[in-house]
Amino acid sequence: MRKRLTALILFAILAVSCSSPAGESLPEGFNRQISVFGVRIWATPSVSETTLLRAGMVLAQYLDNDEDGKADNSLVAAELASKNATIMMFATQSEAEAFDFDKLPSDIQAAQDLYSSETNPEFDPDGENSFFDASLEEVLHIITSCGYAGAYPEVFGLQHGSTLSVAMDTARGGYFPQIPELYPQNAWYTYYDRTCMYECQITEYIYWTITSSLGAQDYSGRYQEISDEWRLNTPELLRATDTRVTEIIDNPEYKLPAVLPDNTYNGFDITVTEL
Repeated sequence: MRKRLTALILFAILAVSCSSPAGESLPEGFNRQISVFGVRIWATPSVSETTLLRAGMVLAQYLDNDEDGKADNSLVAAELASKNATIMMFATQSEAEAFDFDKLPSDIQAAQDLYSSETNPEFDPDGENSFFDASLEEVLHIITSCGYAGAYPEVFGLQHGSTLSVAMDTARGGYFPQIPELYPQNAWYTYYDRTCMYECQITEYIYWTITSSLGAQDYSGRYQEISDEWRLNTPELLRATDTRVTEIIDNPEYKLPAVLPDNTYNGFDITVTEL
């Protein structure tokens, strides 16, 4: 929804090695870790335990939506693990901006940042919310852009011509390799951030569609916050209007989440390891 410090596939240009030595310590600046199906969340000392655990719960429930302790889509989980997918959690954006990313291991091929200040463990789309829980967005970004896009490139790929991109082009009112000065009036997805190029636009689009289908965007005041970018904020609006994308996200082959993550995960214990 807004500009991030790090790119969605932050280290794609670095070494292609997908293995991490057993017992490897965290890079300088991080002191805790959560691991879920091989996807790591690293946290700085100033990140609260509550928001760190929330991020872990969201990650686990997105990947294991039926909470049976196994990843719903083993292909996606394997893709993320092979890329050493890592979510780096900072207290604030300013802390992230001060971090030296050159210190990170070169075997990380997929990374996403998340801030404790934007993570809301009390978020409830059926209740009153002081702010949206960004962990529902940032965690999903790495799952879709690095997991699903890798496992199903013809469908979820971030390139023009994928099934998802065709749906997005319809939502934007046409194919725009560059951000247009003005989107067509019939568009319902109109993201004007000029730093977010075509593949980034796809990643934001699938975030909006999945979370809207799960009801995360349907609460008091939320439409007014997001309507300049996204207008199908309810499951009903999404399914009545964007039939191309609902055919994708409802396809049982892909095992996308059908229930919005909450603050409880029953598949296994989410534990924080201090290193």
